[in-house]
Amino acid sequence: MKNCKDYGLRDQMQRSSISIPSNIAEGFELHTNKAFIRHLFIAKGSGGELRTQLYIAIKQKYINQEKGQELIDFAKRLNRMIANFISTRKGKTRKE
Repeated sequence: MKNCKDYGLRDQMQRSSISIPSNIAEGFELHTNKAFIRHLFIAKGSGGELRTQLYIAIKQKYINQEKGQELIDFAKRLNRMIANFISTRKGKTRKE
């Protein structure tokens, strides 16, 4: 995507991918379980946004199908990990 001339899509993909770890870190630093969970959901949403942008990049032939699918699969795995983390943190809320 570095050579992609669709600067809007490229910028949006960079922003959504940066948003994932940034929201996790921000939520953690707020030091409350509720805020952390809220930011984990935001990070998960950014993962979904990134997957959509990857589908668009493949459809527009900005990235090849194989590499695009590899990135989509990675984003799906990441979102499953975030979802599991949310479930774990919600369990802590119930126990506290």
